Amino acid sequence: MSSDAAGTLGRGRPGRLDAIGQASSIAVNNLVYEMKEAGRDVITLSLGEAFFDLPLPAFAAGTGVDLHHYTHSRGVPRLRERLAAYYQDQCRVPVDPERELIVTAGSKMALFMALLAVVDPGDEVLVREPLWVSYPDQIRLAGGVPVAVPHQVPVGELKNHITPRTRAIVVNNPQNPSGNLLTADEVAELHRLADRYGLTLIADEAYNEFVPLGAEFISLGVCDPEKRHTVICNSMSKNYGISGWRVGYLIGNGAFLDDVLKLQQHIVTCAPSILCHFLADHFTRLLAVTRPQIQEVVARRNRVEKTLTAAGIETLSGDSTFYLFADIGRTGADSERFARDLLLDHGVSVVPGSGYGASCAGFVRVSVGAEPEARVSAGIDRLITAAVPARR
Repeated sequence: MSSDAAGTLGRGRPGRLDAIGQASSIAVNNLVYEMKEAGRDVITLSLGEAFFDLPLPAFAAGTGVDLHHYTHSRGVPRLRERLAAYYQDQCRVPVDPERELIVTAGSKMALFMALLAVVDPGDEVLVREPLWVSYPDQIRLAGGVPVAVPHQVPVGELKNHITPRTRAIVVNNPQNPSGNLLTADEVAELHRLADRYGLTLIADEAYNEFVPLGAEFISLGVCDPEKRHTVICNSMSKNYGISGWRVGYLIGNGAFLDDVLKLQQHIVTCAPSILCHFLADHFTRLLAVTRPQIQEVVARRNRVEKTLTAAGIETLSGDSTFYLFADIGRTGADSERFARDLLLDHGVSVVPGSGYGASCAGFVRVSVGAEPEARVSAGIDRLITAAVPARR
């Protein structure tokens, strides 16, 4: 290769990545990692994960040489069986583990492959704000056009944003970053829209375990057991507190997953074998360990919400996940400037709301899952000091 040809890399030539930005939440956390490496103490309220006390994995007790090699590209059969039974028992959604479930390298990959399989160039995909930061760029990478719906628009008015080019609706339930849960009426309305306009519902249910006791999580699959127009993406990484393991899964009808399987085979072959075997072996035990800790972090989230409200900082309605979406509009600063100043001046990291949609520029995402409660409280107090004029 000539030096001239080699030099074309990194020139910023026009291409599909020109319209793609960094994931704002990940960009913030990369900065936090760099600050910590430099010796700075940062209270981390930006990480999209919960830190649990988990037993150390003992892979030597697994299934031998299979741990080191490829698996079936649909995923380890035993893990598919356990996940299918989980969705049947916990979410009331019947799943055929042979035809209707694929284990993926994280739920982010599940979402992206679902979009690649559903969206043709120029198709519009509706996403309600606040939206998870990767939805719009994944839609663009799939050739589609993201159509963001402001957070003030209820599910019942989504029909006003549907056009002849609309192909799908991405639905995050429970919602990152508000913690909002869809009601039975809202789930039914989404299925009415899918039937009326011939749409696909792509359900991101990665936080389905992060629901307080007494609250009801309703999977989008409940109203569509045959999965005629519903695709479900979920994550073992989130629910087991093992985000770095990158194990997710995709549920859909058999014909649709046959198409997704081709993408899986050409992109990653299979999810990480050794981790999937371990999860299949310890599925029930790990849930038993994490569920009490999930309830603790959800309760902490709701205590923090009360603290913010008492200080005059409102949050978007919700009670699930380990996130809050806090309104800092009264500061007069946009969310990016507020988050930057909070990090550099007060040593607290949050994620700017601007990454979650144009209607969210006056908010910041606060995560309470990655720090001990005393440090979370200290970080929230610094946030209040920065956001409420009377506390300055």
